[in-house]
Amino acid sequence: MSGRQGDAARILVVEDDRELGQLLLRLLRGAGWTAEPAADGQAGLHLALTRRYDLLVIDRGLPAIEGLDLLARLRRTGVRTPALVLTALGTLADRVAGLDAGAEDYVVKPFEVEELLARIRALLRRPAGAVTAVPLGAAEFDLITRRVTEAGEVRATLSGREADLLRLLAGAPARVFTRAEIVTRVFPDAGAETLVDTYVHYLRRKLGPGVVRTVRGAGYRLGTL
Repeated sequence: MSGRQGDAARILVVEDDRELGQLLLRLLRGAGWTAEPAADGQAGLHLALTRRYDLLVIDRGLPAIEGLDLLARLRRTGVRTPALVLTALGTLADRVAGLDAGAEDYVVKPFEVEELLARIRALLRRPAGAVTAVPLGAAEFDLITRRVTEAGEVRATLSGREADLLRLLAGAPARVFTRAEIVTRVFPDAGAETLVDTYVHYLRRKLGPGVVRTVRGAGYRLGTL
């Protein structure tokens, strides 16, 4: 998507609550954007697959197709349009599930109007390609090809598990993830925390010792290449 702002930006609002949906449309249009509604997940899926949008605003508790299922289906089919999940489900597990499904942001109802609009502006400011690539200092990690490139040169191609681990760390570069969190998020079928250390070693071997920083007694966080 283009990262456009102003009246050129097109936003799809997938919300089954008619009153809230109408409120969101008025807010977005009042801010100068073009906003279109979808009343359930099936309609949202059809519109997102057949029309071009700069942002998707998706509720979770949708009829026909649940919001996170809708988002996951779009990501699997290659739709990389930035998505903001807007929902009453606000626990840590809910927020993690939303981000893991492919959302760029997660806002809990009831929300402050100015904060919601500010988050939308921030998503629309993202340059084209930002959804599929993560910056790593002077390098870039492509989430689709799993390649890390710098100055146009491929530094490394990661395995699926290596890419999942780097994506997790790069998604919250200031956060320290415990080994238990990483197992839950990246290696749920394995369950062994020693596997985390193994894949940290693999990333360091491919990208340099500084790419993952060890925080003694706490876990790991993104470092520098």
